[in-house]
Amino acid sequence: MTTHTILPWMSAGKPVAAVAVAILQERGLLALDDTVAKYLPGYAASGKEAVTLRHLLTHTGGQRLVESQWRPAPYEEIVASICEARQDPGWIPGEKAGYHPASSWFILAEVVRIVDGRQFDRFAIEEVFRPAGMSDSCFTMTDSIWGTLEERIGFLYETTTKPPTPLPWTTRPHCAQLRPGASARGPAVDLARFYEMLLAGGNGILRPETIKMFSSRHRVGKRDITFQYVMDWGLGFMCNSQQNSPEPPPYGFGRHASPATFGHGGMQSSMAFCDPAYGLVVTWICNGTPGDTQHQKRNRAINEAVYEDLALA
Repeated sequence: MTTHTILPWMSAGKPVAAVAVAILQERGLLALDDTVAKYLPGYAASGKEAVTLRHLLTHTGGQRLVESQWRPAPYEEIVASICEARQDPGWIPGEKAGYHPASSWFILAEVVRIVDGRQFDRFAIEEVFRPAGMSDSCFTMTDSIWGTLEERIGFLYETTTKPPTPLPWTTRPHCAQLRPGASARGPAVDLARFYEMLLAGGNGILRPETIKMFSSRHRVGKRDITFQYVMDWGLGFMCNSQQNSPEPPPYGFGRHASPATFGHGGMQSSMAFCDPAYGLVVTWICNGTPGDTQHQKRNRAINEAVYEDLALA
């Protein structure tokens, strides 16, 4: 394991889709309060006609567990399944909040494809990763990418078992699947470059005012029924929610992070965030998933140690 080992970011890659939407918004090609059905008419099925892009970005759309399992199905089939599926019972878009592991991100990626014409994984490479200097990052590994990076691909292990069990997400079949909310992968140094780009004001990828809008709170004081915690959310970014409870938030940034901190964690394995108050970017990826309780302890310990080591605490 080095800073250049290629590992899955899991949900820590979700903000890339938010940045893709932000790019298209800046170009005047979509608006956050447009309904999803404006671009993807089939999504209106089963009563979802009022769901907007903003609802998807803030996890308030109402399909929390739809397609949340990583099943070996084509991207197009999964998008169709999400379009056909109903909302969670009693859900009013924008009123209830609950983390959506997968469904919203497939739909956001499909909107990007429809509006721009490029598949989401190609858009991410050409409009975000390469302009930000993230030369080893991708959402899907083509044969050429696999051939270039294969020797640096690291394994992710389930460490609640003895001995630890390799998880499938670093195998070639999984690396070839597009899962917009979970299949981003690359080295920790590339993930840092993503947030350094945001900290620097966009570096020509986004305007500073757009970054501020997407990283600011758009969902405030709502209890997240997935995480069972009052969590604030930006547009695709987790916002620091430490102030909402004496208990630390799940996938939080630690007690030393400023209120302006934003970022995203990945399933029991990764964390990436920007703290503008200190001009600080933190990214790390672990290669073992120890269970949620142990990971949350590890997450807090690592994040807080960074601030303490830099004498920012």
